[in-house]
Formats: sequence, structure tokens, C-alpha cells
Amino acid sequence: MAHDIVNPDGLHDPVPFGYSHTATVPAGTELVLIAGQYGSGPDGAVVSAGFAEQVEQTFHNIGVALAAHGLGFDHVVGLRTYVVDHDVTRLGPVAAAVGERWGSKPPTQTLIGVAALATPDVLFEVEAVAARP
Repeated sequence: MAHDIVNPDGLHDPVPFGYSHTATVPAGTELVLIAGQYGSGPDGAVVSAGFAEQVEQTFHNIGVALAAHGLGFDHVVGLRTYVVDHDVTRLGPVAAAVGERWGSKPPTQTLIGVAALATPDVLFEVEAVAARP
């Protein structure tokens, strides 16, 4: 891992919610930017109308994008997450997917509730930033 995740004393524990407060990346580290991925199969079509299924497929797709650069989830330092019609019930599947991939050291993450994404069937999208040592 080419970065350091820190959750400072004096701030709440964000890990159960699927994110960390801060990350540092050393000078000279290459950043890999991954465009917004959504719950699509290889043909670009959304794999399910279900929110949880789209979350799982989205993170699968991020894994494929990372692997194309010889990286894994442990290289991710930040996520920007977009949720259509966000409410508290949608936090569970997102936190579970993040916990499954990052455990107790999730990347930083900002979750943004939006009215819509690229097409009406897309309910969830994630951009990622990874650090290659």
C-alpha cells in the first residue's frame, strides 16, 4: 500500500459507515483515476433493478478497472459515491460492500445523493482514486 489511512482522535469512528476521514499519498506516487462505474455487465447494460445488486456489480467493476493497472482494492485512497434517491436504508448495502473489500481500513469516501444518473435504470455510481507506489 502506498498510502496511509488515518481516523483522527476527536472525530467519530467512520469505519462502520464505510469510509475513513483522511488519507495521505507520498510524493512520487502515481495516481490512477477510475471514472464513475455503475452496476453494468460487460455489455454496458445494468445487471439488476435492485439497489444492492447494483452496488455489488459496481464494486466488481472497480476491481476489474484496478486490475487493468495491476492494482487491487488496497490501493484505493478515495471514493466519490453517487446514490439516486438516497435515504438511510441505502447506507447498509454500501457500507457492507466497502467493509467486504477494505475491512477496518476503508478509503476516504464522499456519498452524494442525486436525483438521477446517466440513465434511469442506474441507481448507484462510484468514482475511485488509487495510488500506485
